[in-house]
Amino acid sequence: MSKMISYEKKDTVIHELSGFTKLLFFLLWCMISALTFDTRILILMLVMGAAIFMISKTSWSQVSGVFLAIMFFMVINLVAIFFFAPYQGCEIYGTTTELVHLFGNYSITSEQLFYEFNVMIKYFTVIPSVFIFLVTTNPSELAASLNGIGVPYMISYALEITLRYIPDIQDEFHKIKNAQEARGIEMSSKGKLMDRISNTAAIIFPLLFSTMERIDVVSNAMELRGFGKKKKRSWYSKKSLSAVDIGVIVFIIAFFIVSMIITYHDGNRFFNPFI
Repeated sequence: MSKMISYEKKDTVIHELSGFTKLLFFLLWCMISALTFDTRILILMLVMGAAIFMISKTSWSQVSGVFLAIMFFMVINLVAIFFFAPYQGCEIYGTTTELVHLFGNYSITSEQLFYEFNVMIKYFTVIPSVFIFLVTTNPSELAASLNGIGVPYMISYALEITLRYIPDIQDEFHKIKNAQEARGIEMSSKGKLMDRISNTAAIIFPLLFSTMERIDVVSNAMELRGFGKKKKRSWYSKKSLSAVDIGVIVFIIAFFIVSMIITYHDGNRFFNPFI
């Protein structure tokens, strides 16, 4: 069984950061990636993300399965963009440089390739940040940090439970998958791609029912223990913001502001190398 995408304690500067710091960094990082189409910023984020990934000592075997699955859907998305809007890049950048005519109204243009290249980079800037956040953030410490800055503890606790459920859902997925394979349903790399996709999709419903049952059990247990009765609560994993935390927060806020200024300084969030 492959490793789960869940928190794993390691001795790195990323792991030592406060949960609040990592959550703020993650949210602003994703906002920059979503808002900008400036290739220079996206490439810089790609390099920074790769560096952070290595510093965090995140194991490739821990994330490879999910990463490859997301890459598969990314390729489908890029193909769909070209199929439904083959000249969207030309409309965005205002020029048309045809490289190869395919058939009918479909031609490969430099502008479309550049546009889809930017879309691809967006995937590569956001996906590693999701993995890093999940494997370096202690859910309990994150909840305590959020409550420490004023977020209601019920919301903080809900986020903690969500993060804790991720490895449980993955574990349940593997159990159902193994049960299906024991019944003779091929889900390994030996089977045909479309058959594997359809068989894997069939796991979603039993996984959904199992997850709902877990949620009901936890909700009842928390209600029986009087969760939410008090206005405040104490935290075992509470951690104060360190000087490094402050430095990272200042950096990501400054990076966000500078990125937005560069992106929108001319009223257009698309970097245009064709003019």
